Amino acid sequence: MKVGVVGNPRYADLKAVLREFAAMAPGRGMRLLTEPSLVPLWDELRPLLDEEVPDAIITFGGDGTLLRGARLLRGREVPILGVNLGRVGFLTTATRDQLPTALDALVSGRYVLERRLALHATIISDEGGVRSEQVALNDVAIHKAGVARVVRIRLSVDGEELGPYSADGVVIASPTGSTAYSLSAGGPIVAPGVEAMIVTPVCAHTLAVRPVVVPPEATICAEPVSPSADDLLVSYDGQLGTTLTLGDRVYVRRAQNSVLLIRLGGEGYFTRMRTKLNWGDLSEREVVR
Repeated sequence: MKVGVVGNPRYADLKAVLREFAAMAPGRGMRLLTEPSLVPLWDELRPLLDEEVPDAIITFGGDGTLLRGARLLRGREVPILGVNLGRVGFLTTATRDQLPTALDALVSGRYVLERRLALHATIISDEGGVRSEQVALNDVAIHKAGVARVVRIRLSVDGEELGPYSADGVVIASPTGSTAYSLSAGGPIVAPGVEAMIVTPVCAHTLAVRPVVVPPEATICAEPVSPSADDLLVSYDGQLGTTLTLGDRVYVRRAQNSVLLIRLGGEGYFTRMRTKLNWGDLSEREVVR
């Protein structure tokens, strides 16, 4: 079994974690592939992840590391097992202490596979050429790159104008991303089984603008409006970005392939939401005096 390894080197213990993992892998029939940035952390030379197609990917870090691992697959539907080395880890499914059990489950197929809708964003220039294409699991955000001031963005859904948005930015999120930037901006939580896309304004400058949920088959178009079209950025999962200029159009659609997340144990989505996000009332929490 070929297993790709993606990790966040900012975690001080990552080298020790990889050493532990490397010791467990051969006995479970695993051949490890590594992303290039992790090469110095291994005790022996490993083949690179971008040279072969893995049967699964394991990410060591937080949700951001898992999001990056999903992008490294370039749309291939390969199961991703997230091992949390950080704090919240809403998308991850195991901790470092649970790694042996998680590897046994991966090899034996004793896990639940969640298919997550991803987003495909295309930037078309004023001349009609494709400037950029990118896939995101969480969201595509359009926002100001420089000083914090209002931007104007014209939005349409399947060619029908939704309206010009005057706001600090706009987030187009998947159900997976509904608990990330979109939620912070006041958007709704959309369970992963609901196939949809969410359009959420960031600090809208009018009370008449609210988040909108659209069908997964829709095409959302975002276009900067003069005079606030300078220094605009399009960000993907809050990790990659590119500039946006007057005349550019950003088309966001459902990606052709899904992202496959491995889920271990019987913990459901709403249980994770309640525990990871501290959802619900405060009556059961300890009062600190």
